[in-house]
Amino acid sequence: MARGWESKAVEAQIESATAHTSTEICVSPNEAVLRRERELLRLSRCRVLHDLEMSRHPRHQDQLRRALAALDERLLKFDTPN
Repeated sequence: MARGWESKAVEAQIESATAHTSTEICVSPNEAVLRRERELLRLSRCRVLHDLEMSRHPRHQDQLRRALAALDERLLKFDTPN
């Protein structure tokens, strides 16, 4: 019995996903943690920037600016070589 095009498409997607994961560069667990932390900091920075754009209260804006500066400082540590 012949397979339908849906089955072939699903099989192709599975093979593509498997091939993609096998070509990824292996990183150490420590490197993975650092990458994850950096990405979380970047996401937090985006959220703070959005909140700052929406904020209308001066005290809240000041608090968000300080949070943004702290996040920028932490992100800078990832960019500077040790």
